[in-house]
Amino acid sequence: MTESARRKRESVPRFWAWLARPLASFHLVVTIATLLTVLGLVMVLSASSVEAYADGGSAYSLFIQQAMFAAVGTVLFYLALRIPLRRLRQWSFPLFALSVLALLLVLIPGIGSQVQGARRWLVLGPVSVQPSEVVKVTLVVWGAHLLASRRAEHASLKDVLVPLVPAGLLVCLLVVLQPNLSTTIALGVVLAALLWFGGLPVRLFVTIALSGVIAAGVLALSAGYRSDRMRAFFNPGDDPQGINYQARQALYSLADGGIWGRGLGQSRAKWSYLPNSHNDFIFAIIGEELGYLGCALVLGLFALFVYTGLRIAARSVDPFLRLLTATATTWITAQALINIGYVVGLLPVTGLQLPLVSAGGSSLAITLFMFGIIANAARHEPEAVAALHAGQDGRFSRLLRLPKPEVYAPARAARADASRRGRAPRPADRGPSALPPGRRGRNGAEPPRRRSPESRGTSSARATRAWEPSYPVNHARERGRSR
Repeated sequence: MTESARRKRESVPRFWAWLARPLASFHLVVTIATLLTVLGLVMVLSASSVEAYADGGSAYSLFIQQAMFAAVGTVLFYLALRIPLRRLRQWSFPLFALSVLALLLVLIPGIGSQVQGARRWLVLGPVSVQPSEVVKVTLVVWGAHLLASRRAEHASLKDVLVPLVPAGLLVCLLVVLQPNLSTTIALGVVLAALLWFGGLPVRLFVTIALSGVIAAGVLALSAGYRSDRMRAFFNPGDDPQGINYQARQALYSLADGGIWGRGLGQSRAKWSYLPNSHNDFIFAIIGEELGYLGCALVLGLFALFVYTGLRIAARSVDPFLRLLTATATTWITAQALINIGYVVGLLPVTGLQLPLVSAGGSSLAITLFMFGIIANAARHEPEAVAALHAGQDGRFSRLLRLPKPEVYAPARAARADASRRGRAPRPADRGPSALPPGRRGRNGAEPPRRRSPESRGTSSARATRAWEPSYPVNHARERGRSR
């Protein structure tokens, strides 16, 4: 065996050994966020330089704005790493209520700023913020907290749906009124992910999902610009200089890049041939300048993010973290796939940005904050908690001086939920000593519960669901059994 072949065989076990380390998930999340942000800054500078110079005489104006929001996002990422989970759950509903209030304020003339016919921004001094970007995160956090609390109470199906679904529909309605169909789709993905990973029966989930698709189709055909986009998608050969111009130019850019690309900064499409090249269609500029390899790099980073996010969700013992991480991973990945899908012509143009890569200050800062929460969840994996409490912090954690994560205790979490709701904890929540003598096992502990046949058959692909539904269901599939 040659030396190169031997090294190649040894490198594979080393990689899997590295993945088995306690803080591997945390390091993966930080690395993915850093690489995507740096790539996004470079490509925003390349794609926006011509337009920025034509508008203001400086090729760096849009890049400087994006870099400033990247700095703000980095601070938010660090703060998300330091937030204790109990505080995050306590603040989840007040923050969600504030974000809904901001959505209401942005619709009021004189308060919300209107740009190109859409009222989406709140101007706070020199900074403009999109409340619709903030509400994505608050809905994820509050929805995960709500469903995890319902799980502890063994709530009925009605109690699971009634607080969450009406609130989600209200948020979607307020965003539609801006109008902003693309963010409405992202919020719909968040709500669907919460219900799926929360253990909603499959039949009811399919019914809600179909209703959402029908509503999205009606909204897509109800306004002039949205119906034009749908007509352009189904008739790609019509009006090449009108409604199909942007989509055709994106495909030309991708084809022009080939495998190796034209070189960084050498795009032709950004010279006023491709509108919004630094924002919605930045993936086309990546394909033109960096070629197929650059596009494969972006897809590979998002695929690695999917693996890492679902790995964190599967390893977490806290139902709140499992719901939070799985839902956030689904939302960010779905938004990336929708953006790439309409750039390559597989989906209608919706205007969803490529997370961490497209130009957009609010989106960049808020997405980095969400990545920070996911990294915080990675530090709460049982093996990571044990390693950190044993002093195996690593250089990165010691440099950031991050606090030690708390050990998850179901009884303590139940007591905290009970105190937040203003009721006395049940005997099972207070620990084994509060159980009646007849229910105590050896050494005063609660006897182990028998696992149902359905729970033994749960597949690993569905293991990221926070719990099996306690309400009655009629079909074996709806109990979480593998097909």
